[in-house]
Amino acid sequence: MTTDLGDAFAAVARAVRASTVAVHDARGRGSGSGVVWNARGLVITNAHVVRGPYATVELRDDVRLRAALVGRDADVDLAVLRVDPAAAQLRPSVLRDSATLAPGELVLAAGNPHGIAGAVATGLVHRCNARWVIHDVRLAPGNSGGPLADANGRVVGINSMIARGLGLAIPSAAVAAFLGAIGEDARAA
Repeated sequence: MTTDLGDAFAAVARAVRASTVAVHDARGRGSGSGVVWNARGLVITNAHVVRGPYATVELRDDVRLRAALVGRDADVDLAVLRVDPAAAQLRPSVLRDSATLAPGELVLAAGNPHGIAGAVATGLVHRCNARWVIHDVRLAPGNSGGPLADANGRVVGINSMIARGLGLAIPSAAVAAFLGAIGEDARAA
């Protein structure tokens, strides 16, 4: 039984890691993580990770792509990048509406904390509202902009910061609203 559960969780982690990228600010002012949001080349990250008009997105297979900044809002800490979808095989994330989350649900964060590519950590949802998914996944510098996913591997938020020892992720519903506000289709497909 334990092996089956471990194998199932490892498969979920692999799927989430496949749509997680490293994001490097072109001006050398920061780096973090990002999520391939759809097959059309949109990558979501935090605004505090990308400050210039472009960035470099590094995929799991070490392919590096130049990404143009499509939209950025420091108030909600979101940035949207676009890479050429024909330049590499993108693995878009599977999405879940964060409004359906409940306290106690198992979640995982994938990212590049302290430069460790593809690291995964787990925890539980404490609370979810329109502004934050509050969770106890251990985050570190480099997790910023990476996915917070449910136990089925569906992205429910974008990890942003740590406050009072808890992780804060921007809910997927807020990401969808932000994409709509800048004229981008929020759907994963």
